[in-house]
Amino acid sequence: MARTRTTKKLAQRIDLNYFKRTTALKRAKFFLSVGVPALALVWIGWHGLAKDPRVYSSGRMSEAHAVLEAECAACHVQTAGAFSAAASETACLSCHDGPMHHASSKSSPACATCHQEHRGRVNMIAARNQSCSECHGDLRASGGAGRFEKHIYSLQEGHPEFAAVRAGVSDPGAIKMNHAIHLKMIRRGPNGPNVQLECGNCHRPAGVDADVTYGDAKYRAAAVSYKESDELLEEDTQTLRPPNASSGRELMTPVKFANACAGCHLLTFDERFDEGVPHDKPEVVHAFLVKKFSEYIAAHPGELQEAREPERDLTGKPLQPVARVYRRDEWVSARIRDAEELLWRKTCKQCHAMASAAGQNNLPVVAPARTTIKWMPHAKFDHDGHRGFSCVSCHEKALNSTQASDVLLPGIASCKGCHAPGPDHAESRCFECHTYHDWAKRKEVRPTFTLPALRTGGQ
Repeated sequence: MARTRTTKKLAQRIDLNYFKRTTALKRAKFFLSVGVPALALVWIGWHGLAKDPRVYSSGRMSEAHAVLEAECAACHVQTAGAFSAAASETACLSCHDGPMHHASSKSSPACATCHQEHRGRVNMIAARNQSCSECHGDLRASGGAGRFEKHIYSLQEGHPEFAAVRAGVSDPGAIKMNHAIHLKMIRRGPNGPNVQLECGNCHRPAGVDADVTYGDAKYRAAAVSYKESDELLEEDTQTLRPPNASSGRELMTPVKFANACAGCHLLTFDERFDEGVPHDKPEVVHAFLVKKFSEYIAAHPGELQEAREPERDLTGKPLQPVARVYRRDEWVSARIRDAEELLWRKTCKQCHAMASAAGQNNLPVVAPARTTIKWMPHAKFDHDGHRGFSCVSCHEKALNSTQASDVLLPGIASCKGCHAPGPDHAESRCFECHTYHDWAKRKEVRPTFTLPALRTGGQ
């Protein structure tokens, strides 16, 4: 006879007290739900008794603030036995005085809006593009027309061409220079060998020793009557200054005749002398000629009698006497006149803009060099950070430039080739080239903190 299986009989086989019995799984669940939190509380309490606040920290601090990593109270105000979640603005300003970007700004963002901590050993200056585009994405001038682009979101989106290389802009410098000739094989001096110049022979940062391959030791040692600052264009006083001190390798210094030119461009003035005139103002050059010719004729009085050279006779001009006897002052004046004719009309004029002769001794006026030191006054740039690249890879215009008025800076397209988003490119966020705070208006702060290592005796 077959066994009958009913629901009632099956239900009688179920142990209704199964939930009261302990099992390995239940014990594991109990330990995880009660034991682990208990251990966590003990661990937190232990660190609290040891006054080690790292256990409460949101993460490691930036490299600049690493020394304060165990000093939460330095930035977070402690109230009612707990630290505030946000850092105090006063705490930031007690160490850093960051003047505003524009005094006319309607609002002043809190420090932590752009500079966020507890993200590890990162650069605190590396603000997000969004922080800048909040204003520059829709830049409205508070008084009249604005000086800058009104809609810039990033280097790739909305950033205009650099002002220095826009159409119609020319170099205001007065020194005549043909880069195309100097970057080809060129003769070194009137009788020298052919040489190949490099950009670094003339252009060097201030923090780097000058390349004197084509310089002259005598001119380098000589003092000059003009000031180098008189040859430079004034910088824009409204430019925001970066917070860091200059290393001397960011920008190129003006090219000096003594370092880069004197070895090829000789300032010789008369076959009687092996040396050239000083590279100085016309007044100084004139005084030098007077002294040199006066000393020479005093040592060689026989040259006061000068024989006519037939090969120098000019057709249609009256013939000079076969021989002429000069007084000493006449001879000196004649030689100075010949030397200055050569200098003013050829040698000096080859590089300098010479105005008509005027004033005492009828000397010409040499136009100031008007050299531009910083072409992009509203941006930061560091040549030292680009030292691995050849000069012409950015300044390729120099290879074909024949006019001194040419601006040889690279355009924004050259920068975008390397500076772009993504791990395979160089940094391209706004902070890389621009600064926000006007550090020229910074105020010195009074130090208030003691280094933890010194206070606790740690290493």
